[in-house]
Amino acid sequence: MLEIPESRVLSVQLNKTVKGKIIKSVTANKSPHRFAFYAGDPEGYGNLLKGKRIGEAKPAGGMVEIEAGDMRILLSDGATTRFLAKGEKVPAKHQLLIGFEDRTALVCSVQMYGGVWVFREGTFDNEYYAGARGKISPLSDSFDEKYFGSLLGAAKQTLSLKAFLATEQRIPGLGNGVLQDILFNAGLNPKRKLKSLKEKEKKELFRSLKETLAEMADKGGRDMEKDLLGKPGGYRTLMSSRTHKNPCPKCGGEIRKEAYMGGSVYYCPACQPLEE
Repeated sequence: MLEIPESRVLSVQLNKTVKGKIIKSVTANKSPHRFAFYAGDPEGYGNLLKGKRIGEAKPAGGMVEIEAGDMRILLSDGATTRFLAKGEKVPAKHQLLIGFEDRTALVCSVQMYGGVWVFREGTFDNEYYAGARGKISPLSDSFDEKYFGSLLGAAKQTLSLKAFLATEQRIPGLGNGVLQDILFNAGLNPKRKLKSLKEKEKKELFRSLKETLAEMADKGGRDMEKDLLGKPGGYRTLMSSRTHKNPCPKCGGEIRKEAYMGGSVYYCPACQPLEE
C-alpha cells in the first residue's frame, strides 16, 4: 500500500519515465472490481486524456497526482502502478491502462481497494485528496517540531499513539505500515496514551518520525512494497508481518504481534514498554 515514502518514490520515478509523453490510448475498467473507484464514468477517461501531455507527478500523502494538461490522474494507496517498456506484456487484468505514442505504457491494478481517478483540475471533491494537499508532509522542512507540537496539542490526550499517528488525516499518508518502525525507533508502544508522554518522549517521537520516513524514502520505499518498475524498496522493515517472528533487532527479545484498532501492531515489550 502506498504510504508517504512510496508516494514520494513513485512520483520521482514517474517524472523520470513518463513526464513529457503524449497519451495515445486509454482503457479504464477493463477488469471490473467492486472496490475500484473512479471519478464519474471510467468509459469517458479516453476522451479526457487522449492527446494530453504528461506533466509533473507529485506525492499527496498516500496518493500520487499526475498532471496531464488540464486534467489530473490521481492514484490512491490501493492502486498498484507499473511502467511498461516498449514490447513489455500488459497484465491480463487491470483497472487503468494508459498507452503513450512511443509505445510505452502505465498500468494500474487494484487488489483490495483503491482509486484511479481522472478529472479536470479543480473539480474533484474528495476529503482525503483535499486533506492530503492541504497538510504539510513530514518529508518537508516545514514539518518542524513546532508544527508537530501543534498536532499533539490539538489531539485528545486519551488517544493512543497509533490512533494519533494514523487516523483523522492528521498526517496524510502515515498509516499502519510505516508507524510500526517509527514507534520502534522512538522506543514507544503503539498503545501508549498521549497524556502519558513526557516532553523528552515527544521530542523523540518527532525525531523518529522525521528520520524514519526520510530513510524509507531515500532507500526507495519499504521492502514490503514494490516501485514503478516492480522492484521492492530498499528499506528493510524492522517491525512488520515479515519480521515479527525474528528476535528484536535491539535487545534480541520476542516481538509481539497483536490485533489493535482494526489492524496489527508489532512491538518489543522490553524496548517499547506500555507505561500509563
